[in-house]
Amino acid sequence: MEPKPATPNGHEASRTRRQTLFSLAKGAGLLAAVQIASLLRHLPAPVVQAATARPKGEDMNHDLSEQTLDPYRLPRHIIPTRYDLRLEPDLAGAAFRGRETITLTVTHPTSVIVLNAVDLVVGRAAVEDANGTAREAAIALDESLQRCKLTILHPMAPGEWRLHLDFTGTLNDTLRGFYRSTYKDHTGASQTLAATQFEATDARRAFPCWDEPDFKAVFATTLVIDKTLTAVSNSAVASETVEGAKKVVRFADTMKMSTYLVAFVVGRIEATAPTFVGKTPLRLWTVPGKSHLTRFGQDIAAASLRFFESYYGIPYPGDKLDLLAIPDFASGAMENLGAITFRETALLVDQRTGTHGELERVADVVAHENAHMWFGDLVTMSWWNGLWLNEAFATFMEMLAVDAWKPEWKRWDTFSVSRAAAFSVDGLHSTRPIEYPVRAPKDADAMFDVLTYEKGASVLRMLEQHIGPTVFRDGVRDYLRTHAYGNADTNDLWMSLGTAAKQPVPALMDGWIFQPGYPLVTAELNERDELVLTQQRFTYLPAPSPLPPHPSSEMWQIPIQFRTVTATNQNGGRLLLTGPETRLALPPDTRYAVINEGGHGFYRVRYGPALLKRLLDAGLDGLAAIERFNLVNDAWAATVAGLMPLADYLDLTDRFGPERDKNVWAVLIDSFAFLNRIIEPSDRPALEAFVRTRVGPAAAAVGWEPQPGDSDLTRQLRSELIGALGRLGNDNETQARALELYEAAGKDPTAVDPNLLPALVSIMAFTGDAARYEEFAERFRTATTPQEERRYLFSLASFRQPPLIERTLAKSLNGEIRVQDAPFIVSAVMGSVYGREQGWRFVKTHWDEMDRRFPKQGLRRMCGGVTGLCKPDLEQDVREFFAARKIDLGGKTLEQYLEQLRITVAFRVRNLDDLRQYLRRSR
Repeated sequence: MEPKPATPNGHEASRTRRQTLFSLAKGAGLLAAVQIASLLRHLPAPVVQAATARPKGEDMNHDLSEQTLDPYRLPRHIIPTRYDLRLEPDLAGAAFRGRETITLTVTHPTSVIVLNAVDLVVGRAAVEDANGTAREAAIALDESLQRCKLTILHPMAPGEWRLHLDFTGTLNDTLRGFYRSTYKDHTGASQTLAATQFEATDARRAFPCWDEPDFKAVFATTLVIDKTLTAVSNSAVASETVEGAKKVVRFADTMKMSTYLVAFVVGRIEATAPTFVGKTPLRLWTVPGKSHLTRFGQDIAAASLRFFESYYGIPYPGDKLDLLAIPDFASGAMENLGAITFRETALLVDQRTGTHGELERVADVVAHENAHMWFGDLVTMSWWNGLWLNEAFATFMEMLAVDAWKPEWKRWDTFSVSRAAAFSVDGLHSTRPIEYPVRAPKDADAMFDVLTYEKGASVLRMLEQHIGPTVFRDGVRDYLRTHAYGNADTNDLWMSLGTAAKQPVPALMDGWIFQPGYPLVTAELNERDELVLTQQRFTYLPAPSPLPPHPSSEMWQIPIQFRTVTATNQNGGRLLLTGPETRLALPPDTRYAVINEGGHGFYRVRYGPALLKRLLDAGLDGLAAIERFNLVNDAWAATVAGLMPLADYLDLTDRFGPERDKNVWAVLIDSFAFLNRIIEPSDRPALEAFVRTRVGPAAAAVGWEPQPGDSDLTRQLRSELIGALGRLGNDNETQARALELYEAAGKDPTAVDPNLLPALVSIMAFTGDAARYEEFAERFRTATTPQEERRYLFSLASFRQPPLIERTLAKSLNGEIRVQDAPFIVSAVMGSVYGREQGWRFVKTHWDEMDRRFPKQGLRRMCGGVTGLCKPDLEQDVREFFAARKIDLGGKTLEQYLEQLRITVAFRVRNLDDLRQYLRRSR
């Protein structure tokens, strides 16, 4: 697609809006001034600094590159418009050399050029004017700021220039920048490929560049590679020639895009035959021998690409779409324009042996990344504080696309589990707003979490349901058309949606985006049988003392959908709760009321005693599955927060015997697992007996064998129930039957439903000995699919004997487990009640080595395992260790882990005796 005329970059566009708003403010009344100030408040912080820092009358002709307003933002008087990039990777030598010509627009005279570079050696730099006259530049690298400063003897005049650079670098093994990935071929020989991962700020590790999202440019990439290798980049191959012993692959120009979206992969890789979506060829790439695992991924890739072209009303903006499975990949996937890279488990799957959950994951991730081609790539956030615009919207769109493709999966119902994960973090005092100021780009690393993805997608879904799906879609289309090939901010999205909806969307949504936390809506009946709804912030712990400053406006505008049921009919209703309380008159014969009908609101509901009794007396079959999920999930959260007695919650779980929804059972089983973490070993048999009474009837009802007409969701439920009964319930009969079926599957893989196999493997590990451990370790090494490899790898963390736990931990550092997976294995051991103390000792002993070897994202996730160390003495040890080491995981990540640990320990102290008494009574 031919790019449209470029809009101003996001920084300058935001500055223009700001200056316009200041002009409007002159002479405005108080109310108007307040409204304008509100708009100004939500412009990105770096824009505010740039717009206000220059003194009046400042000479605009001085060398702006010397400004030091923000050491993390590059000067704006030099704008790159095109990169002609030539790279020659040496896979055997783990190095690369490069040459590039960057076309620049210089707006003010300057003798200094500042751009980003790190882990590179820049050997030569020269600038060339429009007449072809070249000037050499002195080179100075600042590793601390990841910058390269070029100084020219005679200043460059305003106009177009070309910057020529020669550089070399290392193909690292840290899974960022331009890095190495290794794998074994069919002969067992080790092979190497080179791949890229640039988000957020690692393009500068591959080539010197203006590595900020609003410095968009066209990229023309050339890769010089061995003749036996293949190269893939963002655009189609324009030509392929031979230079001596090398093959020179030149790619077509890309659209105007950000540096973090540039990608190249070099190695022995093979592609599927293309599927055409309109004129776009779509292919999947794998290392040799794995092409047979691509069919499912290619199907959802094509289906979602068609869906997005229709939904957005804009053709796919690239000239081709390649999806590449990389053996070593730190994240799940990365939305590089036209060359999306994936962890193998997120793209490759055998449809015959994959479980519903494994297929669902591939579908979700592929759809998510395809959604980014428009929302993120075509229109990009101006700065990293707006990262949620990319990720939350892509998460929302993946749900829409997969739900349209496989409506029988009931994807929005299952998303309730993801929403619950966001609730668990956003209920902390140490939570953060979805969007918050980002100064140093590294601060954005901690934004890749459930608040950005799951909370962000949840509030978008709530807004979509509030204003209507068609109106929401029209607003999205306007946003994309208005800002195509440019950058935008949160308020730009709100303006488009507000125009489409003819509603004040910023006033409605700003509290959800710029304010931390979420509301608890309490629903009660008063003496006049009025429904009284109140809101307050939900937190698991009381506010710390001394009280932090809380804004008096810690309220939300809450779109509430509700349903009232009488003896003869039921009525739906909607309201916008904007204050602390509202009252609704109910019909005199109202049997019960359901708050958050449909389950899409991002708030918890606490029913008063009278209303809860009416709801339960009427029977849970009057609620939709997602409403039953919310009922039990909100009740469990209230129990953890001390707002509901534990005994009342455990009584409530007894009402779910007839339940057949896998998501409802997911929260029930998770709450039982939480109790398993806090209980003493001597009390565990009583808890196991309790689990058997709750889970056993449902497991018996669904049985061990698939039944005619079983849905994919029922097949997954069967596995979850049997797995819980065999592990948490420690049920001997279940374990024996699991052994029989596991052995039968070993002889004939078709003898067991693939969905049941994960439960069988987990039970075998839970009950397994050293011989079983050896078997599973070998199954991990010889697995034929990414899912099988992952299944047996993580089973190693479920063995209970200390010597076997020690062997698993050792594998995380001795090279037997890929560095992309090792942190998650250590975290899984710390999350096990049988291995947590052993795992924590291992982390303390080997911290320095882990810090050096593990990807930072993986290290951050590994530390989440400390939330399972829920004993007062362990909590104290954890806090002392992190404090003594002065460990910073980025953002509020560590603070959140420690608060989650505090919540669990506090729950243990408060409820352990009551739990023991309840379990004794229930026997």
